[in-house]
Amino acid sequence: MTTSAPSGATESPIKKFLRATEIDSRMLGMVGALLLIWIGFQFYGVAYNDTGLFGDSRAFISPGNLWNLMVQSSSIAVMTCGMVLIIVMRHIDLSVGSILGFVAVFIGVLQARILPGYLGIGHPMTWVIALSVGIALGGLVGLFHGYLIAYLEIPAFIVTLGGLMFWRGAAYLLASGATVAPLDSTFILLGGGPHGSIGNFFSWVLAAAGCGLIVLGLIMDSKRRIDFGFPLRPRWAQLLIGGVGCGVVLLTTWTVNVYYWAPGVVKQYAAANNMTLPPEGMQISTGYAIPVLIAVFVGIAMTFMATRTRFGRYIYATGGNPEAAELAGLNTRKITMMVFGLMGALCGISACIASARLQSATNALGTSDELSVIAAAVIGGVSLAGGAGTIYGAMLGALVMQSLQSGMVLIGFDAAIQQMVVGGVLVVAVFIDTIYRKKAV
Repeated sequence: MTTSAPSGATESPIKKFLRATEIDSRMLGMVGALLLIWIGFQFYGVAYNDTGLFGDSRAFISPGNLWNLMVQSSSIAVMTCGMVLIIVMRHIDLSVGSILGFVAVFIGVLQARILPGYLGIGHPMTWVIALSVGIALGGLVGLFHGYLIAYLEIPAFIVTLGGLMFWRGAAYLLASGATVAPLDSTFILLGGGPHGSIGNFFSWVLAAAGCGLIVLGLIMDSKRRIDFGFPLRPRWAQLLIGGVGCGVVLLTTWTVNVYYWAPGVVKQYAAANNMTLPPEGMQISTGYAIPVLIAVFVGIAMTFMATRTRFGRYIYATGGNPEAAELAGLNTRKITMMVFGLMGALCGISACIASARLQSATNALGTSDELSVIAAAVIGGVSLAGGAGTIYGAMLGALVMQSLQSGMVLIGFDAAIQQMVVGGVLVVAVFIDTIYRKKAV
């Protein structure tokens, strides 16, 4: 009689590592791809511009460029959180960019032409009203799309393709083809910039809180495993995950804090606050930008909703097997409508970020964002077959997409080549997803 060797005896070191840490291999591969993109653009930029390896303003891996990269990724990352759930449910939304443009123009008109007549210019409630109306309007548009898809049984592709054209035209009519400005001075802080950031001290406070949450999360995870009789991760795996997570938080915080205000902005700030600048000048840390914090908060909230609530479980159950979900008593039509409504609300948040960053609103805002959002979700591991995908993976996918686009702009690639690269990456990502699903069967 022969006995088989234990399964762990034939495992490669990489498989043992992934099994012990429970890290998704696709996520690890995406992090590796992101690092390769950064390093590749860094060395290409150095060779192309004949500059130093680090610190130059034209270098890709520099505090200024990385800070701007995070800000530029924010609006796409917010919409990607919603696109994950849309694709998980086996649908698609091609209208997100047009909804963003329409909502941006609407709240721009609200701030520039309507509210000043009732509240006056610079009223402290202007930005609150604009933000609330933007989220509500986006949500209503999404619910309307969801109703057409769920209850009238019109394919999501057709509804959102029509929405792409309809809302873009509506934005043009609303703005009469012109740029809508000026926006409320407090509202534009949502777009980032030197004054739309939280500075050195509060950035480190948030970093400490983030590290505390990582440690607390690992402790609570171990407690739940013990309560339900699930095997615990090895101690070294726990320490590695916690150490890497905290290290990323601290390194990111250090990076945004060594990005300082431009000298001209410092002079304006000193003059406005009756400050005397020393002869050597003054360095003021920018810290985390408000749109980045919004994107992080949305990502955490959406992850909690998707993984820790009944509604989130219903979404994944519906996407995994719609027929079985209906037989189990789930109201799949209502769930579909609510998911599209949530997608619309997230488009409203992104519209506020995008218009605030531009400090104006135009009907061209959000053009082609649907491609970036869908590509970010697919690159982030969301399966087009439905039922599988993570919010944090898709947000990392958004960072990958923005890194590609920003890097190509930084080193001077032609716009046509940029479009070709993005389209090619999307096709490759879908191909990898197909292979991954075949191996998983």
